[in-house]
Amino acid sequence: MKRVVIVRHAKAVPYGYDEDFSRKLRDRGKSDANRISLKLIGDGVKADLIISSPAKRALKTAKIYADNFRYPLNSIQLEEDLYEGMTTQEFIDLLREIPNDIQTVFVFGHNPMVYHLTNNLVKLFNSDMPTCSTVGVDFDVDEWEGVSARGGDLAFHLIPRMLK
Repeated sequence: MKRVVIVRHAKAVPYGYDEDFSRKLRDRGKSDANRISLKLIGDGVKADLIISSPAKRALKTAKIYADNFRYPLNSIQLEEDLYEGMTTQEFIDLLREIPNDIQTVFVFGHNPMVYHLTNNLVKLFNSDMPTCSTVGVDFDVDEWEGVSARGGDLAFHLIPRMLK
C-alpha cells in the first residue's frame, strides 16, 4: 500500500497578499499544525517523505509536522509547482517519481489545488479543505507507478476544529 497525505497549509496572516509567497502562519495556525500532527503520531501515522510548496506558510506548516515526526527539516523537498498549481496528472507524475521504498508521503500545499487533488485522487470526497486540513489517501498498490486518479481510498480527513 502507498499512502499520500495531503495537507493544506495552516492558518496564515490575512494580510500581505501583495507578498503572498511570504505570508506567515498565525499563532492559531501553528497550534493547529501541532495538534493535527500529534494526533497523526498518536494514530501511528509516520512520514517517510515530506514535500512542500516553498511558500512560507506551507513550508512552516511542513516544518511543524516534520519536527513532531522527528523528520529531518533539511530533508523536506521543495516543489515550486505546489505553489504555482499542478494538475492532477502532474501531481500523479510527481508521485510516480518517488522511490518505491517510501510508503507514506506528506504533501503540503494550497487551496484550491489541494481540494482538487484530493477530490480527484479518491473515489468519493464529500468535504472541503479548510486550513490545516489533513487528508490521507491510500492506494492499494506496491509501486508508485500504480497510483491513479480516482484510484485511492479516503483513509482519514482531519480538520483542526474536529480536535478541539
